[in-house]
Amino acid sequence: MNAVLPRFLKSAYRKEPIISALTTMGVVDALIGGLDDSWSLFAFGLGTAGIALALKVWVRQQRPPLPEEPVVQHYLPSQSSSPPLPVLTVAKKKPPKKDY
Repeated sequence: MNAVLPRFLKSAYRKEPIISALTTMGVVDALIGGLDDSWSLFAFGLGTAGIALALKVWVRQQRPPLPEEPVVQHYLPSQSSSPPLPVLTVAKKKPPKKDY
């Protein structure tokens, strides 16, 4: 199964749940009506999907445009407020030589 389709569907349902549900209902009605030769159900499904698509376009036009420059959020300050820790050094001791 294609991994892009579930991600697209999830994001569409999160952004516009009512419009996505109307589109899904319309497409399913159109499929059932087309496969069962029920032209009234097919027409109703196409009409529902078309209205949902028109509603989606209208809602997108009503939204204010996105800002051109993204706002950058810094979670950490550029400089630390505490003084730096001292560098630890380990003194290497040589093992004593044994004279035989």
